[in-house]
Amino acid sequence: QVQLVESGGGSVQTGGSLRLSCAASGYTSRPNCMGWFRQAPGKAREGVAVIYIDGRRYYDDSVKGRFTISRDNARNTVYLQMNSLRPEDTAMYYCASDCVRLAPELVSYWGQGTQVTVSS
Repeated sequence: QVQLVESGGGSVQTGGSLRLSCAASGYTSRPNCMGWFRQAPGKAREGVAVIYIDGRRYYDDSVKGRFTISRDNARNTVYLQMNSLRPEDTAMYYCASDCVRLAPELVSYWGQGTQVTVSS
C-alpha cells in the first residue's frame, strides 16, 4: 500500500522560506512522477510543481523562480524549497505521486497535507 508522508509546513512572514519534504513508501519500483499540489480555502486543488524520475520538472507560473522541486530517487523522497513566499501561497500543500504534469485529477496517491501560512 502506497503511503506519502509530508513534513515541513508552518507559518512565515512574506518573503520567508520553507522547505517541504515527502517520503513515499509501499512502492515496488520508484514512482515516475512525484510532486506538490495545494488547495486554499474555497478554491480548487491546483498543481504547484512536479518532477519526473528522469529529472523533468513542471511548475505553475505563479511559483516559477521562487519554488524549486527536487527528489532523492534512492529514498523515494520529494522536496519543495519555497522562497520569497507571498500571502497568496497560503494553502494546504499535498504531496502526490503517480501524477501527470500538474493535473490534480490524474493523481493516483495523495499525502495527508501540510499547512503553509504566509502572513503579510
